[in-house]
Amino acid sequence: MTKTIYVNWDEHYIKLTWYPTTELPPHEKVTSVHGYCFYKDKILLVHINGRGFNTPGGHIEANETPEDALHREVYEEGYVKGTHRYIGMIEVSHEENPHFDPRGKYPLIGYQLFYRMDITECLPFKRENEATSRIWVEPEELPYVIDDHELSTLILKEAMK
Repeated sequence: MTKTIYVNWDEHYIKLTWYPTTELPPHEKVTSVHGYCFYKDKILLVHINGRGFNTPGGHIEANETPEDALHREVYEEGYVKGTHRYIGMIEVSHEENPHFDPRGKYPLIGYQLFYRMDITECLPFKRENEATSRIWVEPEELPYVIDDHELSTLILKEAMK
């Protein structure tokens, strides 16, 4: 189910629209990748300073595919490896954002890609990168633990299909 919400990120009024889809947007418009990572019927959340608990994810580095970035991010933040399946995207629109800077690092309309990952290897947590801890929660507990917007539960439902 497609759904649109508005969020205030650092005084920026941003429109977010969730699209459950198998189609990918243009590569140059992808701003980040995120994984709903499952292990023994629980979902992985990582704590990032300044962001709280969330699913692992981050920006794509030069010469990376979105899938390469996903695997790197879930390893760096959660110390896990696994197989993935693309489940959809959030369109991030700054069209109504009065503070949007067209010379900034984000496009006027960009996309965050979301994947389901089934963890095949859970490694010792080392705190070598930005994540300070990882926890495993039952999927139905996610809305009470995650520090994110309401689209998170829609994405979780798609990941659990």
